[in-house]
Amino acid sequence: MQRTDIIVCGGGMVGLTLGLAAAQGGLFVIVVDALAPEAVLAASFDGRVSALAYASVRMLTALGVWWHVEPHAQPIHEILVTDGKPDQPASPFSLHFDAGEIGASTLGHIAENRHIRSALYAAIPPGLTLIAPAAVTRLENASGGIIAHLSNGESVKAALAVAADGRESKLRAKMGIGVIGWSYPQTGIVATVAHERPHNGVAYEHFLPSGPFAILPMRENRSSLVWTEDKNKAPAMLALDAADFDAEVARRFGPHLGTTHVVGGRWSYPLSFHLARDFVRPRFALAGDCAHGIHPIAGQGLNLGLKDAAALAETVLDAARLGRDIGALDTLKRYERWRRFDSLALAASTDALNRLFSNDIPPLRHLRDLGLGIVDAIGPARRFFMRHAGGDVGKLPRLLKGEAA
Repeated sequence: MQRTDIIVCGGGMVGLTLGLAAAQGGLFVIVVDALAPEAVLAASFDGRVSALAYASVRMLTALGVWWHVEPHAQPIHEILVTDGKPDQPASPFSLHFDAGEIGASTLGHIAENRHIRSALYAAIPPGLTLIAPAAVTRLENASGGIIAHLSNGESVKAALAVAADGRESKLRAKMGIGVIGWSYPQTGIVATVAHERPHNGVAYEHFLPSGPFAILPMRENRSSLVWTEDKNKAPAMLALDAADFDAEVARRFGPHLGTTHVVGGRWSYPLSFHLARDFVRPRFALAGDCAHGIHPIAGQGLNLGLKDAAALAETVLDAARLGRDIGALDTLKRYERWRRFDSLALAASTDALNRLFSNDIPPLRHLRDLGLGIVDAIGPARRFFMRHAGGDVGKLPRLLKGEAA
């Protein structure tokens, strides 16, 4: 039986980041992932990109990861939020965020998930062991620790087990933690779009009747399309041939970037909301999508998970430095108190925004257009929303400030 301080069950972006932070702080960590690294790094595996808030970039810089990501990441200098319908001019009311207004060079960066994963693999320190492909099939309480039984026949005893194995976490259910949640009547369609004109680092969020249509700038004259569509219409859209799909994209894209066409594959994902009723049990904690799943309307899913990783790493490292048990319930409750309210607040906000903007009800359309115009006209409110989107409000873990955990 192997022994370690922490076993992280799930080697995605949140699980690996947590493992890096804890290992760099002096703990021994084993990360177990169901998929081999070469599988998740393939361009065909996942067409999604992530919006990294500037606080998350500070964290990745402190962990020595960012310099691997930066050559592939596109800075976001401005964000433009509009409301409208396909083939029609946008509402005259809009919301404009400019990084220069808060004295920042960027509002964040857009990076392909595969490049973020590759950077995390490149930064693995000596104290972290990756076991992949393998899965944790069962957790068993043991004297002074917890034993993880793996699908490859191995067993690992640790002081703490962390589930970072995604929205449909089997370990969360096996540990008796329920969730509150629901599915949205929407599907997320993801593709990369090449366009004639440069985007100049501007991200666009168009609110259409079916849901938000985000255009996220990437390197070169490319943007990532995150298209929220009615789940009953999405299969027909995905089944279109290349020319017809390009035409549907162009209807929603608008003419501001010139001629557009999709490059590479198309991906689709069901959209849902969930929040775990508890984040911890004795010697067990949830992080990332295991703990919460939110609508992609604000592009904050990964940033929320990275906050979990930073807070949990700081909690257990502080306990270890004081000679305390890192898996004790009172230690882990500090992490839960720290992260649960913030997760609930952001999840509720994104749910409310999606419900407000994903419809074509005239009174609501007028109300939300007026709201966009009011926020855009009030400088302090606009700057607050920019800092919030950058992950720079509230009690921040040290990593999110750019300091060592």
